[in-house]
This record gives sequence, structure tokens and C-alpha cells, in this order.
Amino acid sequence: MALLLYLGMTAALARGCLHCHDNFSEKFSFYRHHVNLKSWWVGDIPVSGALLTDWSEDTMRELHLAIPAEITRDKLDQVAEAVYQRMDQLYQGKMYFPGYFPNELRSIFRDQVHLIQNAIIESRIDCQRHCGIFQYETISCNNCTDSHVICFGYNCESSAQWETAVRGLLSYINNWHKQDTSMSLISPSFTCLEPQHLANLTLENASECLTQH
Repeated sequence: MALLLYLGMTAALARGCLHCHDNFSEKFSFYRHHVNLKSWWVGDIPVSGALLTDWSEDTMRELHLAIPAEITRDKLDQVAEAVYQRMDQLYQGKMYFPGYFPNELRSIFRDQVHLIQNAIIESRIDCQRHCGIFQYETISCNNCTDSHVICFGYNCESSAQWETAVRGLLSYINNWHKQDTSMSLISPSFTCLEPQHLANLTLENASECLTQH
């Protein structure tokens, strides 16, 4: 599997991801306002209401991602469609026995978290299909603004492509360092990526070099 190098981005405290979808406010407003019609037991109503109200905040707490929550628009649409479909089906029923409705909400919530995790990670893994620095457009789950992720893929078909890819990486790092000299991540010299070492540079050596810095 290709090693993914995340460049130039820092982790942010995010509130979820699904709330960035265009229909989130409308959908969850409906779900919250109709929750009192879904259970025979009055105790289910505040529990279910709290689950819906805290949906976005709880999502981020459960993601447990070591990378920033940046999701592509296409994958966000897929997650949203899956969640809304299950929620709409749940709300089509009349009234449920005690405990059933909040348990179903928890199940949908957990599955949604897994969908978001997979969507974000899959986009990073897709970087292995490229050779060198690659960029793809995303949505920041922190503030729902357009963003992008830059990564480095090792899927090079020849030594020449590999050398070009590493040269591009070194150039990117140097340019980034010039733009913000206060960033300690790139302050050391990447001697292992200097021109005289490129010909014999292997994937393992490059990975070790980058992780040490």
C-alpha cells in the first residue's frame, strides 16, 4: 500500500461532517420536531431529541481520525443519502415500543460515523494511484468551506517518474518553507532527498526520511 504523506494541513476541531450537506438543516429540523410522535414511552422523547440535537458534535467525537476531517463533496452526498434514507424509513412508521426508536437512532448514528471514516480514508488511499504530489478538492468539516488535501503517491511506473516525483516533493516542501518559515515541520534539511541521493532512493528510505522530519 502506498504511504500517504499529508502536506501542509493541520488538524482542526470539527463538529461533524454531515451538517455540511445542503439538506442537513431541513432534514434534522423535521426529525427533531416529529420525535414526540415516534414512541409510546415518554422517556424515549428526550433521549431521542438529545441524540438528534448533538448529532454533529457527537459525530466528530466518534470519528477518532488521525487526519483532519476533509471529505469530498461526492462522498458527502453518498453518506447523506444513506443516512437520510434510513432516517426517513424510520420516521415512516407510526409509534414504536419503548426503547426501539432511540436504539435505531444510535444504530444509524454509528453506521454514519463508519461511512464518514471510510469516505475520508478512502480518498487518502486513492492517492496511491498517482505518482508524486496530488491534490483533490474537499469540504472542511470544521466550517463547511471548500478546502483541499495535498498528498504524495508512490504509484510510479519507472525510475524516471519516481525521481521526478521526489524532485517535485522536495520543491513543494522548499516552497512551503519559504512561505512560512515559522513551521517547524520542515525546518530541518531533507538531505536524503537531495539530488545526489535520488537515484538510489527507495520507498522505504523515503518513508523513513520523511517520518524522521
